[in-house]
Parts: sequence; structure tokens; C-alpha cells
Amino acid sequence: MTYIISGIQQVGIGVSNVHEGFKWYRQNFGMDVPIFEEAAEAKLMLPYTGGMPHKRHAILAINLKGGGGFEIWQYTSRTPQPCAFKPVMGDIGLFCAKIKSDDIHASYAHLKNKNAKLLSEISTTPYGKKHFFVEDPFGNNFEIIEDDVWFGNGNLSTGGPVGMMIGVSNASRSMEFYKNILGYDKVVYDKEETFTDLKGLPGGEVKARRVVLTHSKPRVGPFSKLFGNSFIELIEAKNYQPRRIFENRFWGDLGFIHLCFDIKNMQALKETCEKNGHPFTVDGGSGFEMGEAAGHFTYIEDPDGTLIEFVETKKIPILKKFGWYLDLKKRAPEKPLADWMLKALKFNRVKD
Repeated sequence: MTYIISGIQQVGIGVSNVHEGFKWYRQNFGMDVPIFEEAAEAKLMLPYTGGMPHKRHAILAINLKGGGGFEIWQYTSRTPQPCAFKPVMGDIGLFCAKIKSDDIHASYAHLKNKNAKLLSEISTTPYGKKHFFVEDPFGNNFEIIEDDVWFGNGNLSTGGPVGMMIGVSNASRSMEFYKNILGYDKVVYDKEETFTDLKGLPGGEVKARRVVLTHSKPRVGPFSKLFGNSFIELIEAKNYQPRRIFENRFWGDLGFIHLCFDIKNMQALKETCEKNGHPFTVDGGSGFEMGEAAGHFTYIEDPDGTLIEFVETKKIPILKKFGWYLDLKKRAPEKPLADWMLKALKFNRVKD
């Protein structure tokens, strides 16, 4: 059996205060269902943490309307470091997370009412979707973009993350990586120019090759209906010398720290990654636990060193107060979980 990708499980975000981060993301984006919360020592990311384990506090939160989650991550044994410069479009790495919306005007009005830092008005992408940009209080960029694939109910017009804008040094090379390993085999858009709809972003007037990718077939797997569709947007700067957003910093420092995919069959994935020249750089093993959840996590680097995480989920809590945990080990890997199982997570919702 080959491996299965259910979709983008979460975007990792390094913050200086995990509880402030969780509060902002649930009040502004509706990320109000915590899957786990844990304070512990990160012992397995040594290649990216200076060769030393560090203590951290993390919360994984989702939005039941659909999309992935946020892994909100804070160092507690050291002061998390900001980027030494203000990242701009075209800099190498994870630059802007895509958040889905079922009513773009309602999303804009809500964020404006919350006094969020709006970076642009609503405009239309060259491939026909309405969107706008906002910056969170921690300096991270988000694209709110209309979408028509939904799972459950939420309190806001936004869902979870459905993709990422990534700065790359060579878009053609990166396209092969995201196609051959992650299944982004459909080109939605590919053009080189200065893009008027991106001017609100820092450095948004840079001339660039802009490539938007998605998957031609619907994702399958246990969480595929929750995660829905997803998009990778590659930005290759043409009249600007890009810098690396995480150069001379640790994984877990401030900003977008990884893009994570939920998968099945880690061994088959390992073989494909090695065949394509991107072997696992971290392998957490099959018995890893994080708070109330458990699974097997690994990391690879894209052609520019941007971190991609894979998680093969073994167990998640559904109703913590009643001790109901969902064991995924014996379920058919390609079959989506019943809607009612995941929608029961609404009873864990944090209300403000």
C-alpha cells in the first residue's frame, strides 16, 4: 500500500505567549476547539534546536467548519527569537498562511471590528477568488480567501488553514517536490509579473513568479472531510535578493515553524521521500505522545530547507471529560471518519 495524505493537519506557529496566541486565533479566526495542550520537553527536534532539548508549551486548535489546525508553540526554557529583519514576499520560507472563508465580506467586517491589522481591501486573485490580507499581533501574515468546501459549524465565517504561501529560490524545482511527494499535481496559476492583488503584503510589489498548486483528486483518509482541499502558493522573487526567514534561528522561534500533513503509512512515505532526495531529517518514532493525542511524526525539508512535518495519527481525544479517545490504528486508512465522530469535538469548544 502506498501512503495516504488526508490533507494539511496544521500550521505550526511559534509565539511568545501560547495562551495569548490561542485566544487571538479563536476570537479572530474561530480556532476554538483544542485537541491537546501540553507543557513538556521537546527532545526529538535536536537538528533544529541547536542540538539541545528545550521545554515548550503547545496547544493544537482546530475550527470545526473545516480546514487544518494551528499548533501554537511557545518555548519556555529560552526566549523565542524573532526574525532579525521584517520578512517580505519572496523571502525563503513559510510567509503567509491561507485561511478559508465562506463569506469574505463578513470575515473582513469581523476582523475590522476586532481592530485587527488589515493589510489590504478585498480584491480578486488572477484565478478568480476573492481575498484579503491581515497581520496577527505577532507579525504573521494571513490570507483570508473564499472557499466552497466545508465540514461543520463554527462561530465565525472563517475556517482553518487551507494552504500556505511559500518563498522559494526556484519555483520549477519546488513544483516537482510538492507534486511528487505531497500530491500537488494541478497547476491553478503560473505567471511572472508584479501582482496588484498582493500589494498589501510586505514586499508585495516585488516582481515574482507566482505558482498556485492544488491536488487534482480529492484527499482521502480519516480526516480528509474535515481538512478539505488545500493549496500551495510558490513565490520566486525576480527583482529582489531573498533572505531566509529562519536563518540562524531555531525551529519553534517566532513565526511559521512548519507545515504539517496528516498521513497514513509512514514507511511508504519514507521510501518515496528518500527516492526523491528528501529523506526524513527527524523521526519521532511510532510511540510518540503529545498531551492526549498520540502518533508518529517525521520531518523533511523542501528544496530550500523549509520544514514539512508528517503526522500519522494514532489516537485523538473526542470527549475528554468522559474519557472517549478515538483509536485510529485498526481503522481502514483510506476511509473518512464518520462526521458525527469529529463533530462531537464541539463539546470541547472554548467559549469566550
